[in-house]
Amino acid sequence: MIVVSEAVRSALADGRPVVAMESTIYSTLGLPVPHNAEALRRCKAAVEKGGAVPAVTAVVDGTWRVGLTADEEARVLLGTRKVAERDLAVAAAQSWDIGVTTVSASVALAARAGISVFATGGIGGVHRGVEVSGDVSADLDALAHHPVVTVCAGAKSFLDLARTLEHLETAGVPVLGWRSPDFPAFYVRSSGLPVPHVVETAAEVAAVLRHRSRPQTGVLLTVPIPEADELDRERHDAALSAALQAAATDGITGAAVTPYVLERVSRETDGGSVPANLALAENNARVAAEVAVALAAQPA
Repeated sequence: MIVVSEAVRSALADGRPVVAMESTIYSTLGLPVPHNAEALRRCKAAVEKGGAVPAVTAVVDGTWRVGLTADEEARVLLGTRKVAERDLAVAAAQSWDIGVTTVSASVALAARAGISVFATGGIGGVHRGVEVSGDVSADLDALAHHPVVTVCAGAKSFLDLARTLEHLETAGVPVLGWRSPDFPAFYVRSSGLPVPHVVETAAEVAAVLRHRSRPQTGVLLTVPIPEADELDRERHDAALSAALQAAATDGITGAAVTPYVLERVSRETDGGSVPANLALAENNARVAAEVAVALAAQPA
């Protein structure tokens, strides 16, 4: 049911560093054409430059895939069907042609393949108004049940970030800040909330993964968007407020919220959020490669 590419399989057999990468961000659900292809190119290049092997995850012709061919990547770029962890079995049973994997599915596939580091843009979390909707992203459950370091720019800023952090604490997931005491909020470097722990090196992150008390639990490493690339705070807040209002007016709920809000924020910022998204994704891939190299250097 799962197929690992020859390049990824060879790297894992040799003990070389590998970084798993989700495919939703590189599809039309993550970034508009042609920026999604640019994101894939830049993120793969960042992983390779850091000394690791990139492994894009997806569902291709009903098969779970870790590591894709160039032709398969081209199909992913046009993908419109999102696959969370709960959907993996259905996608296989029904032989979906292309399914782009979210954080939860990507973390699950990385763990199944034996990959310990995963790079994404921002994770999902507890949604605003959860007391009414009950909407909590499956990403948080996946982080709590798969032994993978997830490298991200925090959670999407339209979420209830305080409750997201509380949920992660309850689930026993270590949350680390990469050289910063602030929990980042995707397009901006700080949400105004603190992270529980700050780490300065990739070796520290690798050690946290090895020393966690629950063998099945992962680690969340939050990396602020580079300072030169973050959105202006006032502009970000105004765009986010408008996007959330539009989502409420249009009755957008569940899995449709993320692509809808990201597209609206892009519109409200006159496209300014797209370069920020590209920058944070590339930066996360770079840091993930550092962590993967550090993990590979540790004794078994």
